[in-house]
Amino acid sequence: SSRRDGAVSENLGVVLHRATKVLKDAGIEDAPREARLLVAHVANISRDRVGLIMHDSVPKGLAERFEVVVSRRAAREPLSHITGTRAFYRHEFRVNSHVLDPRPETETLVEEALKRPFARVLDLGTGSGCILLSLLAAREGTMGVGTDISMEALDIAQQNARDVGVDAQSNFISSNWFSDVDDRFDLIVSNPPYISLEEMPHLAPELGYEPRLALTDEKDGLCAYREISGHAITYLDAHGWLMVEIGQSQGQQVSEMFKTAGLKAIEVIKDLDGRDRVVIGQRPD
Repeated sequence: SSRRDGAVSENLGVVLHRATKVLKDAGIEDAPREARLLVAHVANISRDRVGLIMHDSVPKGLAERFEVVVSRRAAREPLSHITGTRAFYRHEFRVNSHVLDPRPETETLVEEALKRPFARVLDLGTGSGCILLSLLAAREGTMGVGTDISMEALDIAQQNARDVGVDAQSNFISSNWFSDVDDRFDLIVSNPPYISLEEMPHLAPELGYEPRLALTDEKDGLCAYREISGHAITYLDAHGWLMVEIGQSQGQQVSEMFKTAGLKAIEVIKDLDGRDRVVIGQRPD
């Protein structure tokens, strides 16, 4: 160890071990992995380099910055808000407290959409833009529109469009669901707020850092689906598809709404954990 300010600086292994314990005590499941991610972020190195410098001494400034981010994470601030990005599907997306954190289970929606042909896609309540931008990047020559009522979210989505390289294929508009949309699309996707008001107090503490507007409709968790399914046919081209992410117990109710709206080929798709995750339906003519 080297001497700094008269104190012996510790090596990274010791510092990481201590941070892992702090995170574990705070109830964080994958504490060792998260501690490594945080140190990589603070040191501005790639995650796989962390293992190579375990025996290096940690400069005082770095140790202090690391301590700050570890205590933020221990307070259950989402890891992605601390690092500023979250991996989703094939890209890294910028995130902050104005957008919902992209979740791995939402990739089910992206994968399902990519099984169908589409040229023009609408993403309602786009947030970070992760669904729309993943679709546009995966399918050359497609165009897409993302809507949101949060200007801060639209700003993040636009930055993400530039990062992902689909700036020219995408357009973002401020709209409450379909209110300011005046086009037709062959694919409409959405991951709307689907948590009911009574479920909100039982959620993981991290969700307190995400926009409440993107999590709950403050009612039964089904308002957005009524709105979206009720108007989708007007905005869908013939044989176009509507696909929405749902909470695990909502498959039947949302399927009924799709049916009432006149959609056909309605199906509930499960995610990798075997939970109902996406409802799809097609405009008949």
